[in-house]
Amino acid sequence: MGSLLAEKSSFAKMQSFRCLELLNLSLNQEVNQQPFGVDYGRLDNGLVYYVRCNPKPRTRAALALAVKVGSVLEEENERGVAHIVEHLAFSATKKYTNHNIVKFLESIGAEFGPCHNALTYFDETVYELFIPIDKPELLSEAILVLAEFSSEIRLSKDDLEKERGAVMEEYRQGRNASGRIEDAHWALMMEGSKYAERLPIGLEKVIQMVSSETLKQFYQKWYHLQNMAVIAVGDFPETKGVVELIRTHFGHKTSMPDLPPIPHFPVPSHEEPRFSYFVEPEAAGSSVMISYKMQAGQLKTIKDYRDMLVESMFEKALNQRFFKISKRKDPPYFSCSAATDYLVRQSKAYMTTSYCKEKGTLEALESMLTEVARVRLHGFSEREISLVRALLLSSIESAYLERDQMESTNLRNEYVQHFIHDKPVIGIEYEAQLQKTFLPHISASEVSKYAEKLWTSCSCVIKIVEPQASAKIDDLKKVVMKINKLEKERSITPWDDEDVPDEIVNSKPNAGSILHRLEYSNIGATELILSNGMRVCYKCTDFSDDEVLFLGFSYGGLSELPKSKYFSSLMGSRIAGEVGMFGHRPSVLMDMLAGKRVGVDVDVGKYMRTFHGYCSPLYLETALQLVYQLFTTDVTPVEEVVKRVMQVEKEAVLAQERDPFTAFTNRVIEINYGNSYFFKPIRISNLRKVDPLKACEYFNSCFKDPSTFSVVIVGNIDTTVALPLILQYLGGIPKPPEPIFHSKSDYIKELHFAYPTTIAREVVHSPMVEAQCGVHICIPIELKKGTMVEEIQHIEFLKKLLDNKILQLLRFKHGQIYDASVYDFLDGYLPCIATDVRGDISIYFSCDPKIASKLVDLALDEILRLQEEGPSDQDVSTILEIEQRAHENGLQENGYWLERILYSYQSRIYSGDVGTSFKILDEGRSKVRESLTPLTMQLALQRIVPFKNQHTVVILKPQSSWFKWLGSISQWTPHGRDAKILAGIAGFTALALAFRRYSHRS
Repeated sequence: MGSLLAEKSSFAKMQSFRCLELLNLSLNQEVNQQPFGVDYGRLDNGLVYYVRCNPKPRTRAALALAVKVGSVLEEENERGVAHIVEHLAFSATKKYTNHNIVKFLESIGAEFGPCHNALTYFDETVYELFIPIDKPELLSEAILVLAEFSSEIRLSKDDLEKERGAVMEEYRQGRNASGRIEDAHWALMMEGSKYAERLPIGLEKVIQMVSSETLKQFYQKWYHLQNMAVIAVGDFPETKGVVELIRTHFGHKTSMPDLPPIPHFPVPSHEEPRFSYFVEPEAAGSSVMISYKMQAGQLKTIKDYRDMLVESMFEKALNQRFFKISKRKDPPYFSCSAATDYLVRQSKAYMTTSYCKEKGTLEALESMLTEVARVRLHGFSEREISLVRALLLSSIESAYLERDQMESTNLRNEYVQHFIHDKPVIGIEYEAQLQKTFLPHISASEVSKYAEKLWTSCSCVIKIVEPQASAKIDDLKKVVMKINKLEKERSITPWDDEDVPDEIVNSKPNAGSILHRLEYSNIGATELILSNGMRVCYKCTDFSDDEVLFLGFSYGGLSELPKSKYFSSLMGSRIAGEVGMFGHRPSVLMDMLAGKRVGVDVDVGKYMRTFHGYCSPLYLETALQLVYQLFTTDVTPVEEVVKRVMQVEKEAVLAQERDPFTAFTNRVIEINYGNSYFFKPIRISNLRKVDPLKACEYFNSCFKDPSTFSVVIVGNIDTTVALPLILQYLGGIPKPPEPIFHSKSDYIKELHFAYPTTIAREVVHSPMVEAQCGVHICIPIELKKGTMVEEIQHIEFLKKLLDNKILQLLRFKHGQIYDASVYDFLDGYLPCIATDVRGDISIYFSCDPKIASKLVDLALDEILRLQEEGPSDQDVSTILEIEQRAHENGLQENGYWLERILYSYQSRIYSGDVGTSFKILDEGRSKVRESLTPLTMQLALQRIVPFKNQHTVVILKPQSSWFKWLGSISQWTPHGRDAKILAGIAGFTALALAFRRYSHRS
C-alpha cells in the first residue's frame, strides 16, 4: 500500500470502465433470474441458501435469516404479533435463555441494538448478524443462532411479559407528529387493501394484551423452512464449508405437511385522486406530497431493465428542475424532490415532496403539478438529459470500479431482496455494460414520456400538512382542475434554463512549491508544508478504488465573537452557501458538477473552521478547484437570497417551538451550561438582529488565509497526479498580507459556561398531542491535563460500559425501555486550552411517563453499584472485544484513518510532529486496553464520574390539559373517509414518505 507501482496499477484500473465492451442484445432477451456470484441452492427441507466469499471487511461475515412472513399475515387479534415474535427471538430460544444470544453477540464484538439485528416489515421479517470469523467456531455458532430463530423461539408467558414494555416504548416513540402523519397517510394510500391496517408496529391493545399462545400460533403457522432463506456473505476461504455448516444446523429440521401458502394481497388502483389535509399542532412545517401508485413490475427482460433506466433518468431530470425552482426569487417551496419508493410486494409509488412556507401549500402544490404538466407538453431538453446521463454513468462507473470492494452487508441485502421480492442480482459488471450500452441512446423525448404515468387520475394521492389550517380540500381540488385546464389549453410555457460556464476556475492559479516534506512511517503518511504556509498531510490507501476523503481545519471560530456579532456570523455559512461560496450559484454549480463524483462543504464551529469533502480520484482536480474557489471568492449578500434563507430559518425556529421536545432540550441545556448565548436556542428575535453584510464579511474572513490551515487527505491517491494538483490549487491560494485569524491555537478564547455544583432534578411539562417522555441524566466530569490521553480513552470504555449495563437493566431485566444512549461532551480538549478539561457524560432514554422517576433511580443506583462493586470480568471482556472489533473494521476504512490523523493534529499533545502525536495516542489506547480490569474500570468510574453529589436529571412529561385536547382538534379530512386520526409532518428533510419507518427493528 502506498507504493508508486500500486498507485499506477490502481489508477490504471480506474480507466477500465471506459474500455468496457458494449452489448448486442435483443430487448426481449430474458434476464438471468439466478443470482450472480453466489453459491445458491435449496436443502431437501425447503430452506434456500446463498453463500458468497467477499473480502471486505476482512475476517468478517454478514449473515441473515430472511423469512417471507410479515405483518400483513396477521389476523385482527394479532396486529403487532409478527414484530413481537421478532423481539422475543433475542430473549430466549430452545438453546439460549435470558438474552444469552445478546450476550454471545456482544462477547464476540458483534453489534447489537435497535436497528442493527432485525426488522419486521409488511411482507417479511429479517434477522441480521455481522460477526467476526477469525475463530472457526464463531461462524458455526452464529449460524446456529439463525437456526434457533427459524423454529425454536420460546415465546413463553414470562418472556412476553418482560418484553411488552420495550415493544410498547417502541410504539410510543412513533406516536409523535411524524409518526401520526405517516400512519394516517399510509392508511389512505393503501385504502382497499389489507396493508392499510397492518402496520408492523401493531395496535397498542394487542401489544398490551396479546397472549403467548397467540404468538405461538402465529409462529407455528407461518415460520416454516419453505418460507426462509439463509444468507452468508463474508471473508470465507471457500463456500462449500459454509454450505455444510448451514446443512448441519438446518438440515435435520422438518416442516409440517399441508402448509398454508403465503397469500397475495393486492393494492387496488383508483381513477379519482384522493385528497388529505392534515392540521397538526406539532408539525415541523408545511409540506405537500403527491403520490402516484403503480405496479412495481418484475425485471424479467432486458427491456424491463431499459425501462428502469428511463424512469431513473426522468426522476433525476425532474429533481434538477425542482432544485432550480427552489433557488429562484420568492420560490413556491424551500425544497422539493421526487423519488420512487417500493411500498409492498409488487407495488410502488412515485412521489414528489415539498417543504414550503406557512400558508404556502397551495402555491407549492400548483408548482409541483405544473412542472410535471410542463414535461408532458414540452418535454426535457437534450441538454437536461445529457446532464442526467452523465450522473447515471458516473454512478455506475463508481460501482464498477469498486465491484471487488463491496461491503458484505450490502451484498447480503441484495440477496435478501432476491429471496423476498424476486429482485434479480445480475452483477455490477453486467449492469455496467447494460448502462453503457443503453444510456447514450435514450432520448429526451423518451424520458419525457414517463410523465404520462403521472396524471392525477392514475391512483394519485395528494397530501397537505400544515401546523395551522389555511386551506380546504376543495382548494386542493381547484388547484388540480386549474393545472389540468392550463395543460389542456397548452397555456404552460416551456422551461427556460440558465447559462452554465464551462470552467469552475476562470483563471488557473500559479502553482506553489513545497518548503518542507516529512515522511511518517508509523502512519504511512506524508506531510508537506507549502509555500503559502498551508500544511497538507496525505495517506495513500487501497481500501476503496474510487474514494478520496479530505478535511482542512484552522483554529478560531465562533467562540471569538462578542454577542453583538454572534448571530450574524452564525448565519454566514448559510447565506454564503446560497449565494455561492464556490464562485457559482448552487443551481449553476449543480450542472457544472453533473457526472463528477465530488462534494465539498464547510463548517464554522466554536473553535475551528473546516472545509471537508470527498471525490473520486478521477475528479481530484475538481475537488481542489472548489477549495481554491472557496478561498478566493468574496461572497456578498443578495437581497432575494437573504430573504429566502431567513424565511427558511424562521420556519425552522417556529417548527422547533411546536415540537414538545424543544422545551425539554432547552431546559437540559440551560441547567447544564447556563445562560451562555452560544448554547441558547435561536429565537425569531435573534434572526432579526442578523446583518447580512456582516455575515458575509465574517464568512469571507474564515476562509481567506491558507497559512493557518492544515489539510488531511486519505484515499486512493496517485501521487504523480495528485501532487501537481495540490501545489496548483492548494499551494496557489494567495496568502493575505496581514493575518486575519490567529495562526496559533494558543490564543483561542474558551467558551464560558458553568456546570451546576449540586444535584438538580426537574420535570418539564410540555403540551403534546400524545403522551411521550424523555429522560436526560447529565454527570459533569473533569479530566486532569497531565493524564489527558489515558483519561479520554477511559471515557470511551466507560461510555460503553454504562450503555451496556443500563440497557441490560432497564430493557432486559425490567423491560421498560427500547434503547438507551450514552454520550460525552468534552469542551476544551484542543491544544489552545491549557487548563483541565471540563465535560460531561449524558444518558438518554425514553419511557412510560408514569415510571420515569423510578427508572432514573434504577439507572443512578446501577452507576453507584458499579462504582462500589466494579464491573464483572465478563463486562470488561465484552467491552474490550467490542472496541477491538470496531478498531479492526475501522483500520480498513478511509474515514477512520482521516479521523485518527486529524485527532493527532488536534490533540493537546501535538507539538509540530504528527507522527509522534499519533504514536502517543496509539500507545495510550494500548496502555488503557492492557490495563483494563474490573478494578481499573471501577477506579476510573470513581475518578472520572463523581456523580453522587453532582448531577442533573431532566424529565419530559406531557402537560395533561393538552393531552386531553387530542379528541377536540382532529382536523384530518381525507376525501371519502371518516376523519378520526390526527397527523403531523415528517419534516422538511423528508424527500419521500419515508415508509421505511414501518420496518420496525429490534
